[in-house]
Amino acid sequence: MHDFPAGRFTVWATAWLTGRTSYDEALDALLGDTAHRVSGLPGTGEAVPLGWALTALRSLGERRFRLVLPVPGDVRGLPAVPGLAPLALESGQASVRDRLALVPETIGPEAVSWTAFPLDGAPPVAPPVEGTLRAVSGALDLAVADAARTLAGLDLARWNPEVPTLLAGLAKTTDARGLPHDHDPLALSVLGRAQRLAKVLDLAMADAPGAAVNHAQAAARDDALRPLADAVREATTAAFNHVPRRPPDDTAARERPRPR
Repeated sequence: MHDFPAGRFTVWATAWLTGRTSYDEALDALLGDTAHRVSGLPGTGEAVPLGWALTALRSLGERRFRLVLPVPGDVRGLPAVPGLAPLALESGQASVRDRLALVPETIGPEAVSWTAFPLDGAPPVAPPVEGTLRAVSGALDLAVADAARTLAGLDLARWNPEVPTLLAGLAKTTDARGLPHDHDPLALSVLGRAQRLAKVLDLAMADAPGAAVNHAQAAARDDALRPLADAVREATTAAFNHVPRRPPDDTAARERPRPR
């Protein structure tokens, strides 16, 4: 629940396509020290660099991408094209727009493989309804409070001794990094808190080595923590999908891309 290549692509591709950042800045932020290749891009017969995909998006007329975080039983926001939903469910994420959807697969620490799905002819899909950042932030605050009570009530410190340490830091404000300079500060705060809560949930829902946890206890734990996981998912989606309300930067929009 912590690494979202599709989220970063959503943010930076949207910033590039709407003229809020330059092509080089967007691509540098997306690549880092990792190799990215895209398969299935229209007009290509083999995997191409991610920079080619950014350039192709503008020629396709795309403007704003959205992050979708599908889970079994909830694939809202995913267009009905063959192969997309199963791959997105396996990855846990997808970046979607009108003409194209992209699904990442992390190949070790140094490579990400993307699969592009052309959406021409697919029935239009309304994006999931998202709350305002302020509403999502408030819901996340409640989720943090619920997390403290739920985890204490389940006595998860006995199951995984690392949980109390992370739980004690849930109230701290931590902003997410690596997003465009004009991304809303509240979105950065929401994403940072969601990432912290996700780490707690990962530990809480894992059975520590040697822990005496039977099937019934594990099921009760997972049921109790599911609403918190939903809150993290909603907050993460809203934070990545937020677009600042300001005029585009014409200078950045006119920069000539240099595919890499």
